[in-house]
Amino acid sequence: MRKLSREQRADIAAIAAKKEENIDLSEMPEVVDWSGAEMGKFYRPPKKSVTMRLDQDVLDWLKGYGKGYQTRVNSLLRHAMTSSGGATPAGTARTRPRRLNRHRTIG
Repeated sequence: MRKLSREQRADIAAIAAKKEENIDLSEMPEVVDWSGAEMGKFYRPPKKSVTMRLDQDVLDWLKGYGKGYQTRVNSLLRHAMTSSGGATPAGTARTRPRRLNRHRTIG
């Protein structure tokens, strides 16, 4: 990181010393239309490294879309989790994930 000059440090100190009501915001109008805002766009939950065993054809399919197959796996799993109602915080009543009806036996 570049070292600040004496003049730059003085400018920063002068700005920091200003009271909020003395700051001129005329060139920076307040945003009042939030219709295009996206919630959680910059939130990134902490990641945990895991080892998964996937079928080769599934892995080939994921990698076939280019770089970022692990992110793609995470997105697909997150979609499955939220659409199944499994997005509950830790410590709530349901501690086990819901079973997916993948292996339903037809009698």
